[in-house]
Amino acid sequence: MTDDATSQRSFRDLLHAQRVWDTELPAFDPEAAPPAPLALFHAWFAEAVAAGQPEPHAMALATADAEGLPDVRTLLLHDADERGWHFASHATSAKGRQLAARPHAALGFYWPAQGRQVRVRGPVVRCTPAESHADLHARSTGALAAALTGAQSAVVGSVAELHRTADAAWDRAVAEPDAEAPTWTRYVVEPAEVEFFQGDARRRHIRLRYRRDVGEGNGDWTRELLWP
Repeated sequence: MTDDATSQRSFRDLLHAQRVWDTELPAFDPEAAPPAPLALFHAWFAEAVAAGQPEPHAMALATADAEGLPDVRTLLLHDADERGWHFASHATSAKGRQLAARPHAALGFYWPAQGRQVRVRGPVVRCTPAESHADLHARSTGALAAALTGAQSAVVGSVAELHRTADAAWDRAVAEPDAEAPTWTRYVVEPAEVEFFQGDARRRHIRLRYRRDVGEGNGDWTRELLWP
């Protein structure tokens, strides 16, 4: 057997040995869910934190490029309110350019500590420059330094260049805590659909989808159970 074949066999053995939700999962009664998704998201987020879920604010952000091909990355949630789900990035980054051309996105949260997922889909809007400035300066020195470092998603020549630029940005962030990062932009995904998934050890998963009835002009939500 070749080294490549041995490596592939080892990977598959390791992959198939992994368990899913090796913990007691909570119950979820969709009949008791609130009429709109935000309150349920807030409750599930708090329960994920209480269950010890690492980085529950981490989420996948999916966008589409100029050819309509999907792209995805992990970043942090900045807020979830009546406007929608908030995140931030540089307008000049790959995701920023994609959102400028195709202002729609999908978010995915996965909280394995409770066997839960939340999916959000909808149009994306840019916040005001004042909101984007406040977003950046409400965060840590490291976050400001990262925002001041280079051109996100552009090619960098070497790790040494990255370190030099990052160190200079850190020094500036410490010396100028109110420094501007003009391309830093806060975005909001305005939800058209929000789906809550509760895993079940016997695979009787509960999927509750909220759909906004914008076509009827009332902005209310329809709740639907989906087959897992």
